[in-house]
Amino acid sequence: MNGELNPVIHPTHRLKICAILAAGTQVEMGIVKDQLDLSPSALSKQVAALVDAGYVSQERSRSDSRRVWLSLTKEGKRAYRSHVKALREIVAGADL
Repeated sequence: MNGELNPVIHPTHRLKICAILAAGTQVEMGIVKDQLDLSPSALSKQVAALVDAGYVSQERSRSDSRRVWLSLTKEGKRAYRSHVKALREIVAGADL
């Protein structure tokens, strides 16, 4: 099965967000912001695109509503894996 580039995941910041989330279960949005060195508004815009596509879910902390936890959905995991596979296929093909 060939991987498929995903136009929602492809922008660099969204790809990095997915990579961070693929490594764990839930990640607090502030940690993602710090890792990517993005402003809160820039991160919110990138996360919103992933949420709208059904790739990322958000959950507010019950004890502190300012804290938001992010995770990849099943669909998001599938789309991310397929996108990474397509990138690897492109790189491998460039070596020919």
